Amino acid sequence: MQARSIIQDSGSANPDLANAVVYALEFAKRMGTSGAVAGVSRTSGYDLTVRMGELETIEHQNGGGLGITVFMGLRKGSSSTSDFDRQAIEDTVRAAASIAKYTAEDSCNGLPPKDRLVSETADLELDLPWQIDRDQALEIALSCEETALSSDSRIVNSEGASIGTSIQDSAFGNSDGLLVAGRKTRHSIVCSVIGQTDSGMQTDYWFSASRDPGALDSPQSIGAMAARRTLRRLDARKIKTCSVPVLFEAPTAGSLLKNFVGAISGGALYRKASFLLDSLGQQIFPEKTRIHEQPHLKRGIGSAVCDDEGVATETCDIVTDGVLQKYLLSSYSARKLGLETTGNAGGTFNLTIDPGDRDFDEMVKLMNKGLLVTHTMGFGINQVTGDYSQGASGFWVENGEIQFPVEEVTIAGNLRDMFRSLVEVGNDVDYRTGVRTGSILLSNMAVAGE
Repeated sequence: MQARSIIQDSGSANPDLANAVVYALEFAKRMGTSGAVAGVSRTSGYDLTVRMGELETIEHQNGGGLGITVFMGLRKGSSSTSDFDRQAIEDTVRAAASIAKYTAEDSCNGLPPKDRLVSETADLELDLPWQIDRDQALEIALSCEETALSSDSRIVNSEGASIGTSIQDSAFGNSDGLLVAGRKTRHSIVCSVIGQTDSGMQTDYWFSASRDPGALDSPQSIGAMAARRTLRRLDARKIKTCSVPVLFEAPTAGSLLKNFVGAISGGALYRKASFLLDSLGQQIFPEKTRIHEQPHLKRGIGSAVCDDEGVATETCDIVTDGVLQKYLLSSYSARKLGLETTGNAGGTFNLTIDPGDRDFDEMVKLMNKGLLVTHTMGFGINQVTGDYSQGASGFWVENGEIQFPVEEVTIAGNLRDMFRSLVEVGNDVDYRTGVRTGSILLSNMAVAGE
């Protein structure tokens, strides 16, 4: 087997997985392919859930798969298997090669530029196992749920408290000599409860997630927060249709940035299915807005040394002073657009919008009067036109203070107008996902109620 130096993106590389990738690539070469990409991953861990003081489920994870894409000139074929022995790998490569023979030629097919591939190992500290046995996990989950259930007599039921821990080993390589391998961990505690008054029932939840188990919030604080969030939704009212400022709570505000990412991603652009087509260099947000990627943050949920094609990731601005600086492109979408890959095959890496100086309470005061949105639902977003319509619930705000919970409203606008109407981003940044944002205040949206 050909010797390759392994670039480690986190933790220690699993030699068996790396060897499977190398073997797949070598066999693809023997099959006469002009190029190949292979990736393999294996995840192990478990999720333990309790409900109403009793163990409900333990779901174990222990599986993975290998995928291979081969190029026959300008033709491409892909296949996958969950079996890592040599015969299965050979059969998978043959299947990919057979598929390639019958696909149409595409001049944009092929490997990413060799000079853009990641070449240096970086310790991003993403491999941080949780040394916890099932009895300990059960105790933590029970404590979390008990805190929520005992906090108030109006908390009448539970949808459960869960502990999750997983380890993902992976390896990826291509026929240009790339081989990246490593290990990442992810851990979480979640609690969801139900509250009830004479006016009806409401439910809400809270969670903590991290690569590092030591960075998780305490189970008691998670349970208490789940209860508080549920209680504050009780006795929700409807409101009259109006046009007012809207404040998106930090966990919900991330969806706005995801909509932005979707509009500047290569697939939408080359299909001409984006309302931000031909927007490079244009003012998309107010002048003070900066949106950037931080792929090399240690212990970051969205950290990685390379994208899904092996192109090295870079710390860079996507929006500077409100102006769009770059699209988000894989090597394929870049070729379709006559541009160069930006190292974003697979998405963004710790996407961050710079916060302002105000905390959440100060953001509510800044809004003065309007709707605080804590939950959205529905699929009313048109990526081609930017038209936005979502069911929502949250709280009515007057005189800079929360007055009462609100439900059964629809918020509507156009994403391009919404981005321009951004007033401020709070410093209450949510670090639990790969999209990092505080609460986001927009100056005006249509709110449809009664």
